[in-house]
Amino acid sequence: MFFDNLQGLLRVAVIAVIAYVWLVVVLRFAGKRSLSKLNAFDLVVTVALGSTLATVLLSKDIAFLEGALAFCMLALLQWLVARLSIRSAWFSDLVRSRPRLLVEDGVLRHAALRDERVTRAEVEAAIRKSGIGRIEDVGAVVLESDGSLSVIARADGGYSVLDSVER
Repeated sequence: MFFDNLQGLLRVAVIAVIAYVWLVVVLRFAGKRSLSKLNAFDLVVTVALGSTLATVLLSKDIAFLEGALAFCMLALLQWLVARLSIRSAWFSDLVRSRPRLLVEDGVLRHAALRDERVTRAEVEAAIRKSGIGRIEDVGAVVLESDGSLSVIARADGGYSVLDSVER
């Protein structure tokens, strides 16, 4: 069967438009960070917003205003966590991972790779994508808090951007 009745289809169509517009408004007020992948909490909020939208659209048991409140609460909680992270180093360490140095001056840091569960092949792929052909020409590879790998070419004079990176 493709559908139970026309009323159910009409409900989904109307709620989809209303919920979508409301979600866009909430995200606009919540700011750019709401859909970022800066840390695990931001990712959780993004996934939760999508899940909430799907639930509001497809579940007759959830009223639109309940879903609208859920959107607002998720955005508020995300804002609150970001605010507390800025104000408290302790809280920031609790909800955010720190970047980790995986390669330093052309040398793989095997303990860091093992601890972070990153393979040599993944590091080499990131190095190739950055346009560097030899690991010896790499100054640093950093596993960022969002899970991406940043590659810095070897340079004389040190790397001030690595001051906040866990070694």
